[in-house]
Amino acid sequence: MAYRRFYIEDIQADGVRISGDLFHHIRDVCRFQEGDRFEVLPGNKQAVLVEIASLGKKELFAKAVSTRALPELPRPYITLALSIPKLPKVDWIIEKCVELGAFEIRPFVSDFSFLRKTSEVSENRLARWNKLVQAATQQSGRGDLMRIQPATTLEKLLSEFNRTPATGGLFPYEGEARVALPQALRELKAKNHQNLWVFVGSEGGFSAREVELFASHGLGPVSLGEQILRVETACVALVSIIKYEYEQFEYGSIR
Repeated sequence: MAYRRFYIEDIQADGVRISGDLFHHIRDVCRFQEGDRFEVLPGNKQAVLVEIASLGKKELFAKAVSTRALPELPRPYITLALSIPKLPKVDWIIEKCVELGAFEIRPFVSDFSFLRKTSEVSENRLARWNKLVQAATQQSGRGDLMRIQPATTLEKLLSEFNRTPATGGLFPYEGEARVALPQALRELKAKNHQNLWVFVGSEGGFSAREVELFASHGLGPVSLGEQILRVETACVALVSIIKYEYEQFEYGSIR
């Protein structure tokens, strides 16, 4: 049986007390009553089934019934390095990447990104993005929270890339490229990486200077075909293709 899921970190051994906005959502939107059950996701790769034991005007208590392990993300972990596009697109990309099982998003500013300074990504914006991660985690039943790192520059991000042989990377580019995506993925699979980074440009793509910068870090341009994809389309397509190529859609049990 499929249960509604809610992300709640503060759960005790005997159950959980819920108040505030989530309480009103459970009572007034979901219309839950005493005796109804739902799952709590505390972010430790487990789901706790709870049953509402008492439902007051401002708080409910749900007792713990059982606990089950949620599958961990399969390897390689997928990191989406995203040149920041228009902010509503970032919201959409975050939601879909959580559902698809990306490990983390690394937002960065570049020559043609929508935001040009890391300081333009406020703490409030980062908090909003993390709330979107929590909401998408609840909906998808994922076992952990996708990480969203603080915004950085492309130069700093590339300096952190492939510090170990266990990390590989893809640099999709709308300009001239000698390697197509299928060939690039075959070559990466042969290396059995534990982590895979994919760099996606914003609406303006990447500059010639940045193409040279990628090359200096061992990343040549990879073609996605003749058609130019919107940034949000490219993100979802690339994460999905990588998961398919690495047989991650077959990972875990079907519930």
